[in-house]
Amino acid sequence: MSFGAVRQLREKSADRGSAAVLDALPHPVILVRGDGVIDEANMAAQAFFQASVNVLRRHPLEYFVPFGSPLLSLIEQVRGRGGPVNEYRVDLGTPRNGGERMVDIYVSPVVEGDENVVVVLQERTIADKIDRQLTHRGAARTVTGLAAMLAHEIKNPLSGIRGAAQLLESSVGDADRTLTRLICDEADRIVKLVDRMEVFSDERPIEREPVNIHVVLDHCRRLALNGFARSIPILDEYDPSLPPVYANRDQLVQVFLNLIKNAAESIGDAPDGEIMLTTAFRPGVRLSVGGSSAKVSLPLEFCVRDNGPGVPSDMIPHLFDPFVTTKANGTGLGLALVAKIIGDHGGVIECESQPRRTVFRVLLPAYPGPATSAKAM
Repeated sequence: MSFGAVRQLREKSADRGSAAVLDALPHPVILVRGDGVIDEANMAAQAFFQASVNVLRRHPLEYFVPFGSPLLSLIEQVRGRGGPVNEYRVDLGTPRNGGERMVDIYVSPVVEGDENVVVVLQERTIADKIDRQLTHRGAARTVTGLAAMLAHEIKNPLSGIRGAAQLLESSVGDADRTLTRLICDEADRIVKLVDRMEVFSDERPIEREPVNIHVVLDHCRRLALNGFARSIPILDEYDPSLPPVYANRDQLVQVFLNLIKNAAESIGDAPDGEIMLTTAFRPGVRLSVGGSSAKVSLPLEFCVRDNGPGVPSDMIPHLFDPFVTTKANGTGLGLALVAKIIGDHGGVIECESQPRRTVFRVLLPAYPGPATSAKAM
């Protein structure tokens, strides 16, 4: 073999190695030529733009991003200054790639003086999940302190007010007895509200074990179909190969019963309403939990989906905050408690909503031990 042939073989091998490295990256990476056309794209970029590299090479970058996108001006800025730039929270969503796609952007020249630039995109989905989860946990701590204060400052005086009303009830006429009964009923209602809030102040360690999530979901479905959702079909799409989840069984029942109840109330009397329960294995994010430096993976995804009218977009960021509710007579503590329970388990919960498709998604860690020890109840 000639020296030139050996050199060509080495160059091809190096190119294949570079392509393999780029394809292994989880973030979209593209090379944009001086004429604005995409010259190279790794596998993540092809998935992001929903087009093969051959299709990407046929069009300029502006064909695949929103009109007047800041990405285009960033590329010109890099060419003008000859150095890299960053931009955060840029929406590159188009009907072609599935709607809103919020990303952080890094643009850099490939070689100084060359008009070719490399663009790296980092989708904000994972970062936003973590930010929201930390916000939910902070909100839960706020309710914890409020609950402890209310237990002392409100429940004790209410007990005296209710006792006085009962004494008055025996010595007043029928017209006034209605008022004393109203006082007692309202005092009882406030005590129940404070009792619900006191759950947030429970800081005891969670007793966890391997739990079969499908048994939990089927139990919640039976309760719903025999009660608040008896007229609504509840379907399922389960992955039977899932390992057990490492969790407290009773608290999981509380979480999913609450989510199914919210879905049923959202659907209301709609004749075509339905609820879908799904489970799946996903490559999850890794988070530190329980004050430990150790990180856990969250590969188990459990969803409750409904085809109701949806949640107003301006409420989505605050949906798991205490006292935030879309219901006329709601307390706004149900979803806050759900977020606390999931957070205590080291998991993540989020909501995606549009008309006729609302999804509450829960990500939790799998049981680290043998799968055969899952508790089937």
